[in-house]
Amino acid sequence: MPAATTARRTSRFWLYAPFVLLVLLAAGWSGLWAMARSKVEQHLDAGIAREANAGRNWTCRDRSVGGYPFRIEVRCAGVTLVSSRWGDEVKVEAGPTLAVAQASTPGHLILQVTGPLTATLPAGRNGDLSWSRFEASLRLTTTGFERLSLVMQEPVATLRTPDEADGSLRSESMRSALFEAHLRPNQQGFASQQAFDVALSTKGTVMALLDGLLGDAAPGDLDVQATVSQALAFRRGFNPDALESWRAAGGGVEITKLGLTKGTARLDASGRIGLDDAHRPAGQLDAAVAGIERIAGIRVGGGLTAGLGALLGGRSGAQKSNAAAGLTPLPPIVLREGRVYLGPLRLPLQPLRPLY
Repeated sequence: MPAATTARRTSRFWLYAPFVLLVLLAAGWSGLWAMARSKVEQHLDAGIAREANAGRNWTCRDRSVGGYPFRIEVRCAGVTLVSSRWGDEVKVEAGPTLAVAQASTPGHLILQVTGPLTATLPAGRNGDLSWSRFEASLRLTTTGFERLSLVMQEPVATLRTPDEADGSLRSESMRSALFEAHLRPNQQGFASQQAFDVALSTKGTVMALLDGLLGDAAPGDLDVQATVSQALAFRRGFNPDALESWRAAGGGVEITKLGLTKGTARLDASGRIGLDDAHRPAGQLDAAVAGIERIAGIRVGGGLTAGLGALLGGRSGAQKSNAAAGLTPLPPIVLREGRVYLGPLRLPLQPLRPLY
C-alpha cells in the first residue's frame, strides 16, 4: 500500500510539474519585461532632459509604454519639438507616433508616424509634410549604429515664405508617389573620416523648381547615392551648430551617382558639395544629359554648350561611358559664391542663401 501511494504521488508530481514550471517561467518573464519597461522609461526621461538642457524641448503627449509580453512599444498621441536656441522659435508637431522593438531583437526599432507634420520656422516661414504611410527602421548593434531606413508613400511637402514686397505667403510644393532614404556607416571611411553612405530615391516626383529648370512638367524619378564625411557632427541633430561643426571639420557630400529621369529627359551626375565661408552650398557636379534641350533657358542640346561639355566635362572614362549610354556631357555645374554656373555661363537663378 505505501508503495502504491508513493507511485501515485510521483505520477501527480509529473502531471503538475509542467504547469508549475510554466507559471514560474511566466512570472520570471513578466519580471524581466517589467524591468525592461522601467529602463525604457528611464532612458526616455533622461533623453528628454538632455535635449531640454541643449535648448530643444520635446513633448510626447499621453505617453505610454506597453507591448507585453513579446514587444516593447512606446506610444505618443502626438509629438512636439520646440526650440529657440538659434534665435526665433522653431516648432515642429507630428501626429500619433509608435516605436516598437521585439523582445527577440531589441536592437531593431520600428517607428510609425501619422501625419501631417507641421513646422513654424524663423522669418515668418511655415511648412507642412503629409503622407499616406511613414515607417522608419533603425538597427543598432553592441558596437553602435548599423543602418537607418525610411519609407514614405505619397509625401507632399509645402513651404510658405513671406513675399518681400507685400508680406503675403508664397508657397512652394513638392510631391512624390514614393520616397526612400537609407543611411549606414561607410566601411572604408568611417574610422578616418566619420563617413556615412546615403541613398535617396523618389518615384513620380513633381517639383515646380525642377519643372522650371528643365521646361518639362512630367513627373520624375530621382536616384542619389552619396558619402557624407564628418557626419558625426550631426549626431545631436540637423541644426546651425551641427552644420558649422561639419563645415569647420571639412565635411562634404561626395555624390557618386545622381540620376534623374523625367519624361524623355535623363540626367546623370557626380561631384562634391560642401559649404563655403558664408554658409552657402558650394562645389561642382560633372553631368551628362539626354532629351534635355534647355536648362534655365540656356540651350544644352547641342552647339556651344555640348562642345564645352566635351572640352570641360569630366574624365575621359566618364565621357566614354556617357557616350555609350547615349548621353551628352555638359560643362561643369559649379556652385560658387552663392551662384550657379554652367561652365562659364551663370544660370539666371535666385542666389543661393546661407543655410544658417
